[in-house]
Amino acid sequence: MCPCQTDNVSRVLIVHHTVSPPLAELLDIVKKAATTAAAELGTPLELQTRPALTASPLDVLEADAIILGSPVNIGTISGALKHFFDGVYYPSMDETDNLPVGYYLHGNSDASGAAKAVDKIIGALKWRRISAPVLVTSGIDQAVREDLANLAALAVLAATQTSLAQTDGS
Repeated sequence: MCPCQTDNVSRVLIVHHTVSPPLAELLDIVKKAATTAAAELGTPLELQTRPALTASPLDVLEADAIILGSPVNIGTISGALKHFFDGVYYPSMDETDNLPVGYYLHGNSDASGAAKAVDKIIGALKWRRISAPVLVTSGIDQAVREDLANLAALAVLAATQTSLAQTDGS
């Protein structure tokens, strides 16, 4: 959401903590779906993928939309995703209001507590959730794949709208 961006490239940032094969599969599905959605929309896409432990405030400031991915550990988000939020909170506060964001979580049973934690944090950041979270607590079936594809497509669409609005405003 950097106001200095004057091109028509849509920038989607994926911030993830991928520590298991199922999480790697979810990340791969999201990346492929985002690329497919951009091609279908005919929009140039810059897809950045950053581990939660290394994603920076600059990454967030330059993003037109964000997708978050995390395991659920003991009923809440991973420490890595919490570290990401801690690192970007103050530098991006008031600079990223209404930033489109969506997320997926993978846990072995209940992910609702982790979803509440993410919602609380993105609410404090004044980011705009673009879809219901994708909560995966069993295998990765066709419904999960479709939900992730929809999440990625909505992120690309929101990024395109944000990018165009910034270009029109410059």
